[in-house]
Amino acid sequence: MNVQARLEELDGQGYTLIREFLSAATLRRVREGLAPYLDTHTGRNAFEGLRTERVYTLVGRGRVFEEIAEDVRVLALLDRILRPGYLLTASQAICIHPGERAQPMHHDDSFYPWPRPRPSISLSTIVAVDAFTAENGGTEVVPGSHRWSDAQVAFAYGARPGHHDDEQGRALRPEVERALVPMVLPAGACLFFHGTLLHRGGANRSDRTRLAFSNQYCEPWARTQENFFLGVPPERVRAMSPRLQELLGYGIMPPFMGHVTASHPTKVLRPDYVNALDAQRPGG
Repeated sequence: MNVQARLEELDGQGYTLIREFLSAATLRRVREGLAPYLDTHTGRNAFEGLRTERVYTLVGRGRVFEEIAEDVRVLALLDRILRPGYLLTASQAICIHPGERAQPMHHDDSFYPWPRPRPSISLSTIVAVDAFTAENGGTEVVPGSHRWSDAQVAFAYGARPGHHDDEQGRALRPEVERALVPMVLPAGACLFFHGTLLHRGGANRSDRTRLAFSNQYCEPWARTQENFFLGVPPERVRAMSPRLQELLGYGIMPPFMGHVTASHPTKVLRPDYVNALDAQRPGG
């Protein structure tokens, strides 16, 4: 992969595509790994999607998802954008069912209250397990919106009846609706984009589900969306690669952010580890 070319696309339009990201064999493994968790529940609100299934903590649900979370092409891009020690902040599958409305417009690092325009604090991937079309709920993006100010983002929403609402209940201005570009992608393709890029899952007007998954990464000093310390059992983390352990937070951001009672956090994964509070308790 030409990393520099991808970085230039990312800088110019806010996103880049890795079209042959997953092989047919890996896609089969992904489908097999997701099968036990699908057809069990749908979202709780318009943002999750009332006709959308989400499988959270995906990285802890099978070896194939571990491998994808530390894909060398994704990490090569992240290595050039984020500080060393960056973290996996979210890992989830998303299955949009027929009849689902378009998701509220948003940007993935809106959690971090720093004024825009600014560099991204997180970056996201969305991988098409099913091919994305303009009709089946494929992701829609506003190219260039990663550079918008807070005022421009706020202006994008206006009171116009009949348009899709954002998470605050406001309607998108028609010119923003027209600026949306549907990502038409083959199965196995990866959309990689800035956390400041405005986007949404599209409405599914087809008669089939649209399956995808998203891994998102953030600066090492930022709080993650998912708490992987509690979400992934230590015995599973113990069997993961050192690189993936670091992505889950079992690492140190220099000089000592992330330590566990003045020790490296990977020590807690040792079978003989004893918590320092227990070991040092008076009379223990």
